[in-house]
Amino acid sequence: MNKRFANKHRRRTALVGVGALTAGLLLTSPQSANAANLIRNPGFETAGTDGMPYCWKKSGWGDNDFTFETVADAHSGGKAMKVTLTRRVDGDRKALITESAECAPVVTPGKQYDLGLWYKSTTPDTSVTLFRHDPTAGWQYWTDLKTLEMAGSWTEATVRTPEVPAGTDRIAWGVSVYGTGSVTTDDYTMDQVADPVPDPVCTGTAEECANGRWDVLPTKNPVRSMHSVVLHNGKVLLIAGSGNDQSMFQAGTFTSAVYDPQNGTYKQIPTPKDMFCAGHVQLDDGRVLVMSGNKGYPSADGTIGYQGYKDSYIFDPATETYTKTNDMNDGHWYPSATVLGNGDVISFGGLKEDSTGSVTAELWSDAEQKWLELWKVNQTWSYWGLYPSMILMQDGRLFYSGSHVFGNNIPGTGSAIYDYNANTVTQIPGLQNKDQRDQSASVLLPPAQDQKVLTVGGGNIDSNPDANRLTDIIDLKQANPSYVAGPPLPQGTVDLGAGKVAQTGNQGKMYVSAVLLPDGKVLETGGALHNRADPVYESSIYDPATNTFDPVAPDPEERGYHSSAFLLPDGRVMTTGDNPGNGTWNHDVSIYTPPYLLKGERPTITSVIDTEWTYGDTQRITVDRPIAKAELIRPAAVTHSSDPNQRFVDLPLSVDGNNIDLNVTSNPNLAPPGWYMLFAVDANGVPSVAKWVHLQGPQALSATDASPHVHDFAGNLKGKVTGPGKKRTSQKVSPTVSGCDRHYGSANVCVPTDFPPTVKATTKARCDWLKKNDYGRLKVNGKDDPLRLDRNRDGIACGKGDVTRR
Repeated sequence: MNKRFANKHRRRTALVGVGALTAGLLLTSPQSANAANLIRNPGFETAGTDGMPYCWKKSGWGDNDFTFETVADAHSGGKAMKVTLTRRVDGDRKALITESAECAPVVTPGKQYDLGLWYKSTTPDTSVTLFRHDPTAGWQYWTDLKTLEMAGSWTEATVRTPEVPAGTDRIAWGVSVYGTGSVTTDDYTMDQVADPVPDPVCTGTAEECANGRWDVLPTKNPVRSMHSVVLHNGKVLLIAGSGNDQSMFQAGTFTSAVYDPQNGTYKQIPTPKDMFCAGHVQLDDGRVLVMSGNKGYPSADGTIGYQGYKDSYIFDPATETYTKTNDMNDGHWYPSATVLGNGDVISFGGLKEDSTGSVTAELWSDAEQKWLELWKVNQTWSYWGLYPSMILMQDGRLFYSGSHVFGNNIPGTGSAIYDYNANTVTQIPGLQNKDQRDQSASVLLPPAQDQKVLTVGGGNIDSNPDANRLTDIIDLKQANPSYVAGPPLPQGTVDLGAGKVAQTGNQGKMYVSAVLLPDGKVLETGGALHNRADPVYESSIYDPATNTFDPVAPDPEERGYHSSAFLLPDGRVMTTGDNPGNGTWNHDVSIYTPPYLLKGERPTITSVIDTEWTYGDTQRITVDRPIAKAELIRPAAVTHSSDPNQRFVDLPLSVDGNNIDLNVTSNPNLAPPGWYMLFAVDANGVPSVAKWVHLQGPQALSATDASPHVHDFAGNLKGKVTGPGKKRTSQKVSPTVSGCDRHYGSANVCVPTDFPPTVKATTKARCDWLKKNDYGRLKVNGKDDPLRLDRNRDGIACGKGDVTRR
């Protein structure tokens, strides 16, 4: 991590603090399945080589001064292991189980293990760290599980691992020290957790229990919402602005609504500006930052495209009102919005006030509660396109996944890692068909600690081919990460205008929605085969553990352009919207009940001792029956297939009957500050209803007390690296960037610049397609007729004389 950025984190968000840990609760008696301890030489009583006990080794990295000692001050027996750091610039030191077949415990994929040890510590900067062995790839870092509070006397700490990933045959673990001070440990234990209880009896039909159930709600969405934000009170902010309706724009009629899932009601909210195609993100206090939007629709002759304004607003869930902030430095129609580990928000891309592409990076300061002046923000003067998917990595850099909106991808490989502090962009290889990933979806897979990203589907609005079935997966922990091909999206049915037919060949979908589920899987749903046409009815659930898609029940409603899908706190998924090229809008709302909610009684979180959480904390909850895992899921802020802040953060468990201690990550880049849904999940994958918790950095430490704890992954990228380019004002962008030919009809109607490949390039074929898709009467704007739809030049496209004339 760049020192400038790291120092900023130290000032704003101390990662581990004494004050934050005083409320930490440690398990006094581990609940394990087996009496046999899987650790060899758990008390260091047997001597080994290199001054270390048998089956234990020295490990670590970075610039620091350290000692490893076997000391007589033991919890039991005559020996304990002491690791001391006397000076630290970066890195850590670890006393680990030796990574060998003789010493490293054998594990079973899919199982969990209870780990325990006794310790004393003079530093708050220490944690339990795990490595795993893949027979093909070798040893690799797995995760940090638990931050240990300082303890002057022998204290027991226990933690439960996540499920062991597929392809893992052994693990090694121990304590890592990443701040000055010492940690002494003794009497390690490791036990396999009992097998899960038998599957419960299904509470729905056999079909529902296998594939879930969709219900279309009786009350329609009153606004043409294309932006959906789940608020920390459980309600949903639905933003339409002008709703892609030029008449609404001209009348100054801009709309939003707040939906309450508890009673199914909508409350319309006064909306001060046209937030159609704005950006949005939750701030760390739960308010919603909305950036830019639509300053103007394209001109009638198609010479001027959409325009973005500089205005920015904050929506307050408590008052359900918008308040204006200071202006951004540029207009940004279709901007990105990524929250950083210190609570700041960074934004790229979109169209400026003059319809050109913005090359200005914008930074919202959480400390100053404003957009920073241009000279305070690092700039590469790069054009990232529209709604570029910029995902925060565990070391503070940003991964551009290659998902975007409209047309071709950025030059190069189509995906990249952006280092804000170094101000460099490094191309990342492997993304398939990079120029056909328009309105694909990208998600940071569960758990965020694994640092894997899935990108699914896509097409190209300009060339309008059949959308694809491509999926790509990248492991950002690798030294030189590269996308690899994933399994193809399952196929469903597509409505080509004459009823639903089965998809064939490589037909997939664009306008995909992807939603993280509390059982650790991903629902992908919705989409269309072509630019604002030909809806696809297909949904499936992706399992990161098996790298497979399981087809489930499809949404019965069309969900193409301007649709969105998102997780509700009760574990269901809500979908809204669809805006085909003829300018109509689907106001129906669908609710998906996943199979995990049809497996009988669900666990309940009966109490949360503290809803204000800090990094490195141990937080206690109580549940009504045994659970297998718990996690934080950041609430959705989704539009146009894009929600780069969506993430699922694993909370390793310490289990004492119905009392569960949850171990919160010490790295805010894994879970940026804000409100999160806390789910408890049983062994059958059945989640509780979420509780809301607020995660922030501890306030007790000064900058000199805090130490970042990140692993040095992907530190020496081999891709092409570029620094800041020549300062410029903007990127030239075609006014047809949205794939619509503005010579025909009104601005909210999208006559494609390139028709689907099944439509011949003749007037009759094009007009037949437009009629079949209910485009109605299309006025020709101006004198140009590039698609040859007004052959008799009467100013009306696809009239009787146009089709019959030879």
